[in-house]
This record gives sequence, C-alpha cells and structure tokens, in this order.
Amino acid sequence: MAVTGHDEPATLDLSDVEHRVGKPVGGGQLWEPCAKSDIRRWVMGMDYSNPLHWDQEFGRRTKFGDIIAPQSMAVALDFGHGVQPACVGRIPGSHLIFGGEEWWWYGVHIKPGDKLFQERRFYDYKVTETKFAGPTMFSRGDTIHRNQDGDLVAKARSTAIRYLAAEAEKRGMYQSLVGTVRRWTKAELAEIDRARLNWILSNREGKSPCFQEVKIGDKLPRRVIGPHSIASFTTEYRAFVFNNWGAYHWVAPQGVEDPWINQDAGWLEEFAWDYERATIDPRAADGLYVGPSRGHIDDSKASEVGMSRAYGYGATMAAWNTDYLAFWAGHDGMVRHAKSDFRSPAFEGDVTFIDGEIVDKIEDSKWGFPVVQVKVRMTNQSGATVVTALNEVEIPS
Repeated sequence: MAVTGHDEPATLDLSDVEHRVGKPVGGGQLWEPCAKSDIRRWVMGMDYSNPLHWDQEFGRRTKFGDIIAPQSMAVALDFGHGVQPACVGRIPGSHLIFGGEEWWWYGVHIKPGDKLFQERRFYDYKVTETKFAGPTMFSRGDTIHRNQDGDLVAKARSTAIRYLAAEAEKRGMYQSLVGTVRRWTKAELAEIDRARLNWILSNREGKSPCFQEVKIGDKLPRRVIGPHSIASFTTEYRAFVFNNWGAYHWVAPQGVEDPWINQDAGWLEEFAWDYERATIDPRAADGLYVGPSRGHIDDSKASEVGMSRAYGYGATMAAWNTDYLAFWAGHDGMVRHAKSDFRSPAFEGDVTFIDGEIVDKIEDSKWGFPVVQVKVRMTNQSGATVVTALNEVEIPS
C-alpha cells in the first residue's frame, strides 16, 4: 500500500503495474466520426486560428477543397487525452501529470467524416526520486491511430508521471516556485495581443517555405498564448471530443487476460470517476466536474495533488508545439516527428511564449525526403522553461 507517514519513507505500490508491461491496452472508442464542429471546437480550444481549420470559404479555396483538421487533432479524437496506455495499473493514493509526448505522422490528413481507431500498448516504466513527490513513476505507452480505411495516420508515445498525491501536497514544491497569480496591466495585455496577431498574420495564407532557401539558425515567428485562466483551461478540456457526455464506449484488446480498460488507477477519492452513477448522471464520469482533471480548474483541488493553483494540460502543450510548426510549414508541408518534454505546467495567470529555430537540414532523412530539424522552446513570463521540443518538419524542396 502507499506509505506517506513521517516514520517510513513514501513508497509506490506497483504490484498491479509490473505484469502489464508490454501488453495491449483497451480504453474508450468514439462513437461518431470527426465532424467539422469537432475541428472548430478543437482549434478554438488550442487558440489556433489557422483558417484552414475553421473558415469554410477559405478551405474551399485551398487544394484541400474544404476545411481539414490540424495534425494535433489526433489526440482530440482519442480517449483520455492520449495518456491511456501510459496510465496502466492501480497505484493507491496516486495522481498523474503528463511528462511528455512523442509523435510521428505518416502523411495522411484527418478530414471531416474520418473516424480514428486506436491500438494501445503499455510500453515501459521506471521509478526515480523527485523533489516534487519523492518516489515517482515515469511510464510510457504507445498509441497507433488509423482511420476508417485502415490508413496509418499517426503514432504517439505518451509519458505519464505518477506519484503519491499526499507526498506531493506535503512537499509543496510548486507553491514556492510559482508565487501568486500574475495580474497583467492593460498595456501588457495590449502587447500580448499584438504579438499574438503578428503570429497569426505571419503565414495565414499557408505558404510553405522552401527547403533550399531556409538556413540553419533561421528563427520562426514567436507565438504567444495566454494569459491562461480557468476559462481557457475549461475551453481546452472541452475541446477533447471524448469529454462530451456519451461520446465513447469501451473497447478491449483481443486475447489479453485481465486487460486494462477502465479500471480504477488509484486516484484519491475526490478525484475518482463513478462509472456506475454515470449511466444515470453523466457528470459523474465527466472528468472535470468529477474525476482526475478537476484540479486543473479548482485551486483547492490542485493543492491536494501538489500543484499550487489551476494549471493546464500536457496534451495541450504538445498540440501547441505541433500547431506552431504546422502553421509555419504551410499547406504543402507537414510535421513528421515531434518530441516534447514537459518541464512545468502552464499555471493560471501565466503567458506562454513559443520560439523555434532551425538547427539542422537533413536531405537524406529516414523519411525518404528532406526535412528540417526545428528546436522549440516554450517559456513563461519569468523566462522559465515550460516545454522543450525537437522536431522534424517536411517542407517542399
């Protein structure tokens, strides 16, 4: 069992984890195909104003003939923010935050009417001591996304950080690090808005840069997101399609004894879903009102799991990175590989600054065509690093 007393060191009970390593994982499967309203809600939640993903008339003028989903949409069409295969096994008294995501895309765009199907597997885990929560498990899981035609759309490897909530609350690391909620002046907000608009206008028409013309050391336009708020965190959460009441059903991998599907991961009582009650009252499995995500919008609940106040989502930060790169790459480009490491959440009141730089040009890539390597760094208003990412982006020769 979980031990967090003063006389004995805190330990993680991994008895339900070890035997599941390497095994396929079940989870939720969306009932309906991707609709245009799903795409529009997603880019609104990600504050991604690329007109290719929401403006009907603009989409009709492009080579696609209609709006399409952004590459980041794959995670929105999955269950559990894509972390399902990394959160496997019951660990009593535990909570979870995201540690990072790695994505590969295979050239297939997601369009209205597509339906994604997932194959999930629990990949591996390791336990290490952290200042945040003492014994902490870093677990990884893989998800393969295919569409209704069997086309390989994307693969994701998610990293979950699982820890004892009581130990993290006792240590209170973020309480001392992040301070109070930042209050922005009108002049500061105006400057943030100008920077945001400048990025929107930097490639609104979707023109793709040429591989032969870009240079190592070239900087991508800065993107600014925020200030983050409980309203923006709620909008982000609601953009994930599985969060709609009744949007999914449970699926299990074939031929696996005791497959992990929708079991209790060991959340604190106030963060647990109630699937039985949810058959009558769907809010009981909503995740935000009831469930493990409620700390994202409730300061008191955030403190119970070691966070100082309302905070954002890991899958959202990975989407910011993908969208940032795809916007620069234009309609004839595509993000092929993105590996994001999450260093800190985006807290209420923060602003996130996203900066990218071309660090390599690979003519003979493993993809079979040229790609540029782009390093992305996300920081907050204090200059602290929130996310680092190394990515490979295809642009026309």
